Amino acid sequence: MDEEFTGYDADEYSVTATEILEHMFCPRFTYFETYLRIPEHQEKRFKVQAGRSVHEEKARINPRYLREKLGCRDRKSNVYLSSPKGIRGVVDEVLFLEDGGAAPLDYKYAVYKDRTFKNHQLQLTFYGRLIRDHYGVPVERGVIVYTRSRNKLVEVPLTEKMYAALDRAIEEILAVVRRGIYPEPTSSKLRCPDCCFKNICESVI
Repeated sequence: MDEEFTGYDADEYSVTATEILEHMFCPRFTYFETYLRIPEHQEKRFKVQAGRSVHEEKARINPRYLREKLGCRDRKSNVYLSSPKGIRGVVDEVLFLEDGGAAPLDYKYAVYKDRTFKNHQLQLTFYGRLIRDHYGVPVERGVIVYTRSRNKLVEVPLTEKMYAALDRAIEEILAVVRRGIYPEPTSSKLRCPDCCFKNICESVI
């Protein structure tokens, strides 16, 4: 398991937001899907399809009245960014603020339930890191629009502690992909029944 991966140029590999979320779900997800390149077939999962549908439908959503509340002086939509940290992705919207900073805005096909889930916070932090590294401006908050709650806008603080946790996760993923490190599984066994790699995970151990 320590052999160098040769399926693609591992040194040129960069991490996406989806891969960060999968890694936080279970680090072995990274090993099976990204290092060994075993297909996940996630297109068959309803939750994934529902999540994707908002990106297809958001062109019909016009939350301009919400953005005006944020002190937004300019914005860019569907912005592809990459970072020397070894990450890349498309930000739904980059909001440039009157205070000289910026903020990622992300649309979620979800109902707001009085709190922001950790995976949503992590994804915003990921986009915040891309914006910070690309534009060289402070990114101290992010914004989520919950489309199934009448486009409710929720602001999320992005702290240095959150950025540090993200950077550690990026380093862990790159270690798996570039050096073939076989990681420990998730500490939450409740996640295992919903994992598409559950039938091969223990057989590899």
